[in-house]
Amino acid sequence: MKFQMTENGFETLTEFGQLAISSNEAYGFRPYQLLVSSLAVCSGGVLRNILEKMRMPAENITIEVKEVKRNEEIANRVEKIHLHFIIDGQNIDESQMDRVFELTKKNCSMAQSVINSIELIETYEIRR
Repeated sequence: MKFQMTENGFETLTEFGQLAISSNEAYGFRPYQLLVSSLAVCSGGVLRNILEKMRMPAENITIEVKEVKRNEEIANRVEKIHLHFIIDGQNIDESQMDRVFELTKKNCSMAQSVINSIELIETYEIRR
């Protein structure tokens, strides 16, 4: 990737189009939004794969970011992210979900990248 400075931030060209990044939401994604998005979507993708492998396919997964805690005293550092997964599926065995989320965190590269620096909370609900 290559990032080019613009008047209001930076931009890069990806296979899917131009990505604008700025500290001002009016001009692009804020860096912390991309961090949170990466964690959410990586976790969601891994969760989906694990559920499929365990023969409990999800019909749909919605991820809500319930909380992002930032520390203003230390450069607005992200200290806590709470992701809430809403899983739609007929064959989801709730007794397996602790193991499913343990495997999800273990196999999500983004979660592993921030372990010991950002508190990552994952909650869920199952809808049938």
